[in-house]
Amino acid sequence: MTSITLTSTRAVFEPQGWSRVWALKRRIEVPLAGIRLVRRAPAGVGSGWWKGLRLPGTHLPGVIVAGSYLVEGQWEFWDVRGEGRSAIEVHLSGTRYSRLVVDVADPDAEVRRLQATLSGGR
Repeated sequence: MTSITLTSTRAVFEPQGWSRVWALKRRIEVPLAGIRLVRRAPAGVGSGWWKGLRLPGTHLPGVIVAGSYLVEGQWEFWDVRGEGRSAIEVHLSGTRYSRLVVDVADPDAEVRRLQATLSGGR
């Protein structure tokens, strides 16, 4: 599970509990201006064997996908359990990661909150 904190200029994604261990990451900060798209992740996003080249992280298909993954020359960060039923996707530009796929407590509420922050800040 990942918590998201918003400031006037940045979004901070912080894996919680054991997610820090599995993902080998404490936090990711991105400028709000770098967020291009926020949406619910597609059904089954956590399933499947291949997420990309894992450097570093943890991957047990259908159980956990956590850490940094290199996909077609772009870095992605994942923190998803099971099939990812509570996951959101955050597409980025101009940052280290091109996409974040993270489980959150209330995906619909987080998507609305991020979208509202982005539309109010632009």
